[in-house]
Amino acid sequence: MEIRNSNHIYQNLLNKSEKFAVWITEKVGSMGFFLLIFFWTVGWLSWNILAPQELRFDPYPAFVLWLFISNMIQIFLMPLIMIGQNLQGKHAEIRAENDYQVNLKAEKEIAEIKQELANLKKLLEENVLKKS
Repeated sequence: MEIRNSNHIYQNLLNKSEKFAVWITEKVGSMGFFLLIFFWTVGWLSWNILAPQELRFDPYPAFVLWLFISNMIQIFLMPLIMIGQNLQGKHAEIRAENDYQVNLKAEKEIAEIKQELANLKKLLEENVLKKS
């Protein structure tokens, strides 16, 4: 039985749109993305609260434009993240199956080694008895 790299198997199964969904999931689930959204929100809200009245483009307290953009980001990211998570789940299944195959191979080899050790032990005992 050949041991195969589950990462290569997984990458070969994905088409371009699935690779994009996994990439988005990895990026959105990062501290960098959180900080980007956090500082964008702080900057947006601060500007529209503290800037001179004539420069504010999304008036306090409603922040309608900010809410609209935030909701659009969520609406577009949610299905991509879910697709990416499903694909990552498939990767975990491939990895688990590969681990199972490796464990079966190791179990078989261990059984063979135990048998050989038992045979060697028997031969050694026979030789010791012959010399006695």
